[in-house]
Amino acid sequence: MRSDVAAESRKISPQARKVLVAAGIGHFIEWYDVGIYGLLATFLAANFFVSGDPTTALLATFAVSAVGFVLRPLGGLFFGPLGDRIGRQRTLAIVVLLTSGSTFAMGVLPTYDSVGILAPVLLVIARMVQGFGAGGETSNAVALLFEYSPRTRRGFMTSWMDGIGFIATVAGSALALALITVLGDDAMTGWGWRIPFLIALPLGLVGLYIRMKLEDSPEFRELEAAGEVAESPTKEAFRTGYKAMLVLCGVLLLKAIAHWALVSFLPSFLSGDLGFSTSQAFAITTVTIGATAIAVPIMGAVSDRIGRKPMLVAGSAGFVVLSWPAFYLMSVGNVVLAIVAMLILGLLIAVFDGALSAMMAEQFPARIRSGAMAIPYNLVVAAFGGTVPYVATWLVSTTGSKLSPAFYVMLLSAVTLGVAITSIRETAPGRASSAPGADRLPATAHRGADTTSNGIS
Repeated sequence: MRSDVAAESRKISPQARKVLVAAGIGHFIEWYDVGIYGLLATFLAANFFVSGDPTTALLATFAVSAVGFVLRPLGGLFFGPLGDRIGRQRTLAIVVLLTSGSTFAMGVLPTYDSVGILAPVLLVIARMVQGFGAGGETSNAVALLFEYSPRTRRGFMTSWMDGIGFIATVAGSALALALITVLGDDAMTGWGWRIPFLIALPLGLVGLYIRMKLEDSPEFRELEAAGEVAESPTKEAFRTGYKAMLVLCGVLLLKAIAHWALVSFLPSFLSGDLGFSTSQAFAITTVTIGATAIAVPIMGAVSDRIGRKPMLVAGSAGFVVLSWPAFYLMSVGNVVLAIVAMLILGLLIAVFDGALSAMMAEQFPARIRSGAMAIPYNLVVAAFGGTVPYVATWLVSTTGSKLSPAFYVMLLSAVTLGVAITSIRETAPGRASSAPGADRLPATAHRGADTTSNGIS
């Protein structure tokens, strides 16, 4: 009888699978939209910024990227609590429309040669709208999937969001590689760079249709039926969940810098500073991120078995120890060694990301879950993820050392490692070492419930 109950608790229902597919397709579109900017940074630099120094133009392009990230905390502050008030499903539909529309707009913008300084100004505006919309994506998608998942499979199910995000980047990278191969660098610089941005609109319309067909999570519908939806989820999150939110800021440092270094900085680093051709850089990136995408859900399943904390500690410790060797291997100039180096970093990201989403969601009850995740997530991603390409490029330019970005990664990874060791208790069902976790609180947990001790020392 006990084995039957255990098997049932691990069974993924058809409805949960449907939600995974629907949320995943929308998430794919969101991160294709956001990631394509970093992948095409060198082409954007040539079209929107006039400078005799390619490094200066690239820095300007990355600065615009960072501007988009500045709007993410505002988007998270708006869309995260909105998901707690009107539901995850409706909020996700609005978000996909905003990001896909702004990405399409980037593809039709006039260049500097056509309209002068107006071109980068319009690029900044489009990037800001994109960043504002993206601020509401991850927390609502993770909350929706978490609340549909079996308790003992939440690590596996929620980790698909990170895996799908990487798959979207692979798709963007593969498309860019195909266009470069077919069109050549000159045509790609002249007009081919627009194609990946233009594709965002039809993809976004598909995502909007799919998300409108979704039903909101059982926990949110239970809150609605009981009249327990938070009236002011932001105030409630800060009042009852501020300790957990602060700890998440420390944990998310590694997520921000590692993810965005892999997606936004390393492709241009390989071609600009390390001497690889553009096609080689995209090929290396595509192989590496593809492997990472496959590994993330596997690691999510592992986190369901051994717990979240061991995965978070192992991933952050790996970055502290292996970042410098990985950057050194990339600097040798050999394609195979560069792939090996990036695979090391990618697999470490998979170990960390496999446990992260479920751990975040397990800190908070349903009535404040989306907003309480969105606020620290987007603050840290904006401050550190959005600035990674700029800071890393600046470090190389200033120090003259191609290995200097490794020390930046190691420093922030060490902070995350310290937080993971000292401030996180296990929250995985069946392995929790703390008070009952937020994942075990009823969906109608009362407004004053103190959830700050759930998984936080």
